[in-house]
Amino acid sequence: MLSFCLRRRCFSTGIQQIEKDGARILRIVKKRVDERALLTSQLSESMSTPEDITRLKQLKESEPIQEAWDEWAKTREALHETTALLEDPELKSMASEDYTMLSNTLQELVKTRFPAILVPPSRTAHLSALMELKSGVGGSEASLFLGEMLRMYLRLAQSQRWKASVVSESALDGGGVRDAVVEVRGPGAYDALRFESGVHRVQRVPATEQSGRVHTSTVAVVVLPLMEEADAQQEELYSMDDVKIEVMRARGAGGQHVNKTESAVRLTHIPTGVTVAMQDERSQHQNKRRAFQILASRLMEAKLIREMAERRASRRNLVSSADRSDKIRTYNFAQERVTDHRIGLSLMNLRSVMEGDGLQDFVAALQRDNEETALEDLLAED
Repeated sequence: MLSFCLRRRCFSTGIQQIEKDGARILRIVKKRVDERALLTSQLSESMSTPEDITRLKQLKESEPIQEAWDEWAKTREALHETTALLEDPELKSMASEDYTMLSNTLQELVKTRFPAILVPPSRTAHLSALMELKSGVGGSEASLFLGEMLRMYLRLAQSQRWKASVVSESALDGGGVRDAVVEVRGPGAYDALRFESGVHRVQRVPATEQSGRVHTSTVAVVVLPLMEEADAQQEELYSMDDVKIEVMRARGAGGQHVNKTESAVRLTHIPTGVTVAMQDERSQHQNKRRAFQILASRLMEAKLIREMAERRASRRNLVSSADRSDKIRTYNFAQERVTDHRIGLSLMNLRSVMEGDGLQDFVAALQRDNEETALEDLLAED
């Protein structure tokens, strides 16, 4: 007997079983189809009023779900007819093949096509990403691992044909990197990399360890949506009246230029208290532009997290979904194993992950898990 799985639950075929297993999805689809029929009935004869224009736009947007529903109804009717033919000895063999094909079509509609239409497209699909990496516990070993992670993400970006550049980097004299900010430009970069946010843990024997004892170190990663000025204005993330702007002399090496000019900029978003300081660029104008970009990115991230929390306020996984203190992934060098604790996925290809290629397996798995979660949220709201 044929079967399919959705979110780790498997179902058998048959019209009644398919309808039972996909009851919630079918109920939502039917509701959307009925809403579309109501819109059609509300159109005026001229179809030229402002309300008509809005309804026509909504009808155009809902065409895919109507087409999928029509295919469901047509296939379901054909399956009913084929089921009756299975009792005919002469037609049983041919009808059996048709039955399998039609059952598969119904399952594909419930399992893949309807969910893909129902779940709204990502509003951040066009955004690039801004990654912040900070060394955590583990001292110099954490800084060394941060340098390796930085290389890992740069190689991943290269393989995905994104344009990555290191915006700032605090390299240490003894090797390693204390913190770094990376800009990854390209469609889909944020949606792919946002699940890298969290605490990454490495377990290995440091090169300076004489006794061979395994040390545990951590690196914190924060992935922000890279907001351009037009994106920030469209989202209405802040008002200039709410932003306090301060300029000051940049600290650190830089010679006479640093000492004589107030090129460093600090922004404070008064309603939220979010503060951004930037002094890595050579001019005050460049630092101000970069600071506003990072401010918009952080406010957008906070908005996305807030909206997600509101949607899942009653769900048990709210804390684990949003809490950055959770250790999301462990890199165990002794066992050549990388484990993502959120989805329970372990891969025995640590070298490939650190080279960037194997990391794509985690990125893809986390995206699939997110899509399934979005569908479950939709079903829970029904």
